[in-house]
Amino acid sequence: MSFGSSPTAPEAPKRAALYLRVSTGRQAAGEVSLPSQRELTRRYCEAQGWLVTEEYVEPGASATDDKRPVFQRMLEDARSSERRFDIICVHSFSRFYRNGAEMELTIRQLRKHGVEVVSTTQPTGHDPSQELMRQIIGIFDEYTSRENGKNVVRVMRESAKQGFWNGATPPLGYRIVEAERRGSKIKKKLDVDPVEAELVRLIFQLYLEGDDTSGPMGVKAVTTWLNGNGYRTRKGATFGIGPLHRILKNPCYATGKWPYGRRDSRTGGMHDPSNIIEIPIPPIISMELFEQVQARLAMCNPRVTPPRVVNGPTLLTGLAVCASCGSGMSRTGTRRGDKAYSYYSCAGCHQKGKSVCKGRHVRLEKLDEIVIEGVANKLLAPKRLEKILGELIERASAKDLAVAERRHKLEGEVTKVKDKLSRLYLAIEEGVIELDGDLKDRIERLKQERDLALASLERLVEQTAVQKNVTPDKVTAFSKLMREKIRSGDTQTRKAWLGSVISRIEVDDDAIRVIGEKPVLAAALAAQNMPSANVSGFVRKWRARQESNLRPQA
Repeated sequence: MSFGSSPTAPEAPKRAALYLRVSTGRQAAGEVSLPSQRELTRRYCEAQGWLVTEEYVEPGASATDDKRPVFQRMLEDARSSERRFDIICVHSFSRFYRNGAEMELTIRQLRKHGVEVVSTTQPTGHDPSQELMRQIIGIFDEYTSRENGKNVVRVMRESAKQGFWNGATPPLGYRIVEAERRGSKIKKKLDVDPVEAELVRLIFQLYLEGDDTSGPMGVKAVTTWLNGNGYRTRKGATFGIGPLHRILKNPCYATGKWPYGRRDSRTGGMHDPSNIIEIPIPPIISMELFEQVQARLAMCNPRVTPPRVVNGPTLLTGLAVCASCGSGMSRTGTRRGDKAYSYYSCAGCHQKGKSVCKGRHVRLEKLDEIVIEGVANKLLAPKRLEKILGELIERASAKDLAVAERRHKLEGEVTKVKDKLSRLYLAIEEGVIELDGDLKDRIERLKQERDLALASLERLVEQTAVQKNVTPDKVTAFSKLMREKIRSGDTQTRKAWLGSVISRIEVDDDAIRVIGEKPVLAAALAAQNMPSANVSGFVRKWRARQESNLRPQA
């Protein structure tokens, strides 16, 4: 029997993971597209005798930093105790990293875990010359990336200066449309989306005027109302308080200007205002309406007006201010014997001393009575409202063309969506397409678009009909309703109604001035709804140290 050496087991092939990345649509369509990278890296691995076991694909991510979820997952897999590959193969090191120093550090860390990073087009060896070449390539890629970034920013800023939209998600109420073609490049602009624009108008209206059954709503109440009535965001989600508040604060809806370059896309920090470019876009609401909403938001801001003032039991807190210093009139009290007496007192004098303001003290019940009766008998007098009605009719006539155009566009959107649904139904019936899950989702989205367009159209028709049917009898009824609401009920309800028709009450030594704006009351009158903010004021003469704030007799 002869003895020989036993044959050695064949060495298992090395396992390779492919990392494929593109950062832009231009790259995806070019020579470094994902399919191209996949083919080239697989062919390279096969030539080396490596077995491809993993594939990590990261579309639309920059390699200038490591904030890439797929990239991070790949590094975690490489460092884990159950390592599933021995090699990370990339088309070029620029796919892996565009920061030379960080790339080299990552490569060395992976090497400690037994994982090598190789490129199909660039040197990947261990000797000093190849490492130096790789570092030089990394530095050059980083420089090229930064220069390309500068060029992209320059081109986008120039495009913005020409009034074109650069591809960001437009705000609610707008859609991206083709403006012109320049060779293979398509220049885009923002245009009003008829359906979403009506939703934006509805949000502002609800906040300022409420619906047909309520008065002005808070941000939370508007959010609840929209979600409860089936309204959804562009992505089909329910509305949140934060996003809705941002809609109400967005000036582009009134100014017709979108600030491009306001924030740094990487850090999120604010740019210098001088670098901001204003892109013209069609406005959706009037500047007057926007300013009224901002005034009410400011009044309800807890940093400006504490919640205890807005929601407190005192009727005029948050409205009454000292005419001398502008400070709010807060509730104070005194007690004589077993009786308590309440006053409105200047908070500026109380907090900062008489060197700031001499101060005023007005009996709470007296000031409440003066304001309520003044608003009821003067501001809401039928003759005064009839005068406002005349102004309303003139304004409505001037807006007829704009409203007609909005109605026409909404009708067009309804027709367009219905046609899409009809074509889909016909294709399903004739067996051209199958009713799978994706198609069901598509049909559901179209139904939602149709319902929203129909609801917006119906609401616009109703509002137009109401405006045209305002009569002197309705003015009288409206006046009666408002008088009842501010005179009766609990303090919170009266406070809400009163705050809807006035913005500020200035208390002076010899007069009380109730300040507001006519257009808001006119809009409320047109809607046969509770008014939302400020009406033109009246002046009630009174004596500061007589009757209203007499000290009780001992």
